[in-house]
Amino acid sequence: MSGGVDSSVAAALLAEQGHDVIGLSMQLYPSTGPGQAGGGDRAFGTCCTLDDLLDARRVAAAIGIPHYILNFERQFHDTVISNFVREYAAGRTPLPCAHCNSDLKFSTLLDRALGLGAEQVATGHYARVEQLRDRRWALKRGADADKDQSYFLFSLTQEQLARAVFPVGALTKPAVRAAARRIGLQVAEKPDSQEICFIPDGDYAAFVARQEPAVVRDGAIVDQQGRVLGRHGGVHRFTVGQRKGLGVSAGAPLYVLRIEPQSATVTVGPRPALEQTTLTASGVNWIAGDAPAAWLPVAAQIRHRHRAAPGRVRALEDGRAELVFDEPQPAITPGQAVVFYDADFVVGGGWIQ
Repeated sequence: MSGGVDSSVAAALLAEQGHDVIGLSMQLYPSTGPGQAGGGDRAFGTCCTLDDLLDARRVAAAIGIPHYILNFERQFHDTVISNFVREYAAGRTPLPCAHCNSDLKFSTLLDRALGLGAEQVATGHYARVEQLRDRRWALKRGADADKDQSYFLFSLTQEQLARAVFPVGALTKPAVRAAARRIGLQVAEKPDSQEICFIPDGDYAAFVARQEPAVVRDGAIVDQQGRVLGRHGGVHRFTVGQRKGLGVSAGAPLYVLRIEPQSATVTVGPRPALEQTTLTASGVNWIAGDAPAAWLPVAAQIRHRHRAAPGRVRALEDGRAELVFDEPQPAITPGQAVVFYDADFVVGGGWIQ
């Protein structure tokens, strides 16, 4: 229970259905710290703050279930924040929400839940789980296409899916808010968090520099021919596909094409140069089937808001995969996830290399 409307309604619906529900919230940040005055201050983050934990507790009281706050500060730092800093320092663009949802919320939280004697873990994700005829578990997109979060859950294992419940996955967002109003939850109109929770001001570069000062290293911004167009103060300031804030001027818009952390070189060029048809991924999880040795037709999504595009994928050795799109795609970005779909079913996914 994050204190938001989705997880609150998920808990309330399960309680209405007669399930024995225990509310768990994760404390991810210290209650006081840099930029915080303590109490209900939201300066550190915009999700799972002290105010949010209090909202979750109020909701639990309103629907008559016990509520516990678990201190996950260390796990959140080790699993999510450290990876975020490491990836930017390596010239990649991390996806902290996927690590938080899969590696923290389901892996660690499932262990805690089993310790409490709970049989399943329910969350407010917009996704669906279905058991197939062969008894395997499948992950599907949420019914609300605008809110679908299956992209962030591609690494869930069969064991985790067997214990996962998504009570709002078959609902639209307006239906969830309507349910919250019907039940009388005070979070019914609470806005969604839009940015990365631990960087509320959106300044990723400043956050990474504070966490890892060594990333602040001068380098060159070059064109595709290697001509130096300008200088920069660290590769952590850039992501593939970025257009604004490059610090160089040209007759036509320029985009980041490539980031080389060893030489601290950032290559820029015109938008057409961003388009590619192939990628390789590592850490690939094939959710409900065996790794395909032959080419398998899929629709692949390379960003959360990217419209899945048709292509074909095949498994490689060492948990990798190769994907070829039917048409070139813009800004295939190392560090982001690529998720393979068959209609609404998640075939699998991995990390773009």
